[in-house]
Amino acid sequence: MKSMAILVPRNGGPDVLEYREVDVPPPGPGEVQIRQTAIGLNYIDTYFRSGLYPPPAAFPYIAGEEGAGTVLAVGPDVTEFREGDRVAYPAAAGAYTAIRNVAAAKIVNVPDGIALETAAGMMMKGMTAEYLLNRTYKVGPDTILLFHAAAGGVGLIAGQWAKALGATVIGTAGGPEKVALAKRHGYDHVIDYNNEDFVTRVKDITGGKGVDVVYDSVGRDTFPMSLDCLKVRGLWVSFGQSSGAIDPIKISILAQKGSLYATRPTIFSYLRDRKELDDCANALFSVVRTGKVVINIGQTYPLADAARAHADLENRRTSGTTLLIP
Repeated sequence: MKSMAILVPRNGGPDVLEYREVDVPPPGPGEVQIRQTAIGLNYIDTYFRSGLYPPPAAFPYIAGEEGAGTVLAVGPDVTEFREGDRVAYPAAAGAYTAIRNVAAAKIVNVPDGIALETAAGMMMKGMTAEYLLNRTYKVGPDTILLFHAAAGGVGLIAGQWAKALGATVIGTAGGPEKVALAKRHGYDHVIDYNNEDFVTRVKDITGGKGVDVVYDSVGRDTFPMSLDCLKVRGLWVSFGQSSGAIDPIKISILAQKGSLYATRPTIFSYLRDRKELDDCANALFSVVRTGKVVINIGQTYPLADAARAHADLENRRTSGTTLLIP
């Protein structure tokens, strides 16, 4: 079988991405073949492409980690899925293609009432929000948190979810439109980092105490200022670097700024087995189906325009979730 796909032949900018035909063999043992309805765009896709992260496979490889679609066929020994099932996955390399094979262990059934386009745009971002709020730091009614990039795909989900957990939710965003968008998605306070010093504003909001936890996917542009937003013994969660990687740090900075804690989590460490995948996905599906979290699909691009989508994401011209449509 043939499929159109986006390949990464070498590290570089968005212009290295190639749209071309690939062969898709029948699904092998333990695999499921999917006709994809939509594919999610995530910052990690750009990290692999640029070389910030080691490539997930040998060059040339098919880009992408997240998608949703309909099962076309199942391989030997696959009993939990069948032809026609609606499925999605958050972290399976090779997503930028119309038809693909994926390990059955990495996919989940999409419940009735959730569109495949919604599933494609929420799996990695929503499951990231789940582990950040429920497991990296247990957010509850007494929590005051700061979430950078509040108008991004993860940020819009996390704001609503954190508010549903009873937290006081502070966010940062760039420009009045993104500030307004974040405010509509759970944030009690949104700081426009283009016009305001977010450290000063956080201290004002918290009466000088600081927040319990900072969730930082921005990196270079927000460090070390994120540490200055924390209360004594607060937690800095660095889970991305959309503005670039931070320089190496001396661990003594954590002592100097209040005996702080720091962690650098990835979704792969929180989805180590079938139970963790199912538990995380079910928690996400539950908050979406009950209306506590609404998935904001900000923009869509044809799969052939993946390079433009990457450029727009890296230049902060997107908001919410971005989909690629085969």
